[in-house]
Amino acid sequence: MPNCSAITALVPLWPIHRNNRVRRVILSTYQAASGAGAAALEELVESTRASLAGQIYRPKVLPHPYAFNVFNHDTRIDPETGYNEEETKVIRESRKILEDEAIAIGVTCVRVPVLRAHCQAITFECEKPISEAEVRSLLSDAPGVRIVDDRANNYFPMPIDASGQDHVLVGRIRRDLSDASGHSISMFVAADQLLKGAALNAIQIAELLPEHAMA
Repeated sequence: MPNCSAITALVPLWPIHRNNRVRRVILSTYQAASGAGAAALEELVESTRASLAGQIYRPKVLPHPYAFNVFNHDTRIDPETGYNEEETKVIRESRKILEDEAIAIGVTCVRVPVLRAHCQAITFECEKPISEAEVRSLLSDAPGVRIVDDRANNYFPMPIDASGQDHVLVGRIRRDLSDASGHSISMFVAADQLLKGAALNAIQIAELLPEHAMA
């Protein structure tokens, strides 16, 4: 089964990649309690109640206090690379699914005090220059994607909106100002990882790849 963090990123990246090859991705994840199971969900609820009541709550499931805290993803750290297992999975599976071992991928995965639905900040670099308008056009009818990008009202993808539905919400679509060449775009996504990465979405990716395989 594909890693849910990899799938969340690849659902919106694939339509772009098949049109203008993505050659580099910098990805940061903000992963909800539900990704660690029901016990982690309960720990977040109980530790939040305790914190608000001024009580001490000692973690039982996760390695650090969860209420009002952010910490490194709770998987083993490779002592040589400094990457945790979640980050390594995202790198390996992204290259495998996109069938491109040359893609440069940097990932940072953290756990945030959200009950359900993961978020990601994604910056990607393409082989050819790409504009915000092109990205919006490519994603406007992409399977499994819904654009939520309302600058006027400061309304963008949020876990509360992603929870309980199948789409990856994509917004904050903007030019990466650190890349003067115009090859890079930054965006923010949210998806319910209890649904994204499940069988429905694995099938969706599997159906897309043979039809639109890169030359």
